[in-house]
Amino acid sequence: MAQLYTGTSGFAYSSWKPRFYPANLPEKKFLEHYASRLDCVEINYTFRRLPAATTLENWVKSTPASFRFACKANQRITHILRLKDAGAAVELFLRSIDPLRSARRLGPILFQLPPNLKFDIT
Repeated sequence: MAQLYTGTSGFAYSSWKPRFYPANLPEKKFLEHYASRLDCVEINYTFRRLPAATTLENWVKSTPASFRFACKANQRITHILRLKDAGAAVELFLRSIDPLRSARRLGPILFQLPPNLKFDIT
């Protein structure tokens, strides 16, 4: 059966205090609090840099087993290489997010393409 997940683009927003995060909640507890209310989050961080395995492992520990992380593909793949000859970059990206996959916590991977990328079947 299909599963519907609900989340937002990111979770580390101080401006969400006090409407979403309690005013006295430290930033290091944002994800834990977020995951107590929603079950998925888009990770934009992976667009700009490859995450450290320890960061992802800590995210997994801070969230329930049903929680999913939807990672944005790295900009090297989508904006620099523009999907051409991107095999090695894709492999590196997938290796970098493997702690989420291994923990069965990886949701969809978002390949956000630049707006000026034109369709070319060749």
